Amino acid sequence: LSIAALVFKLKGTSSVIIRDRNYPSVKSQLWGKALWSPSYFASSCGGAPISIIRQYIDRQKAPD
Repeated sequence: LSIAALVFKLKGTSSVIIRDRNYPSVKSQLWGKALWSPSYFASSCGGAPISIIRQYIDRQKAPD
C-alpha cells in the first residue's frame, strides 16, 4: 500500500465517520464542502528514537 493510498483511505474514512456523527463545530471549519484539505505530507524518520521524533514535532508547533 502506498503512502498516498493510505492517506487517501484515512482521510476518506475519517471524513465519513466525522460527518455521520454530525458535529456542528466541524461544519463551520470545512474546506468548501470538503472535511480535509486535499494535501498531505509524509516523511520517514529512519531509526530515530521516538523521543527525538516527538521533540521535532513539538518544535514545529511554535517558533523558537
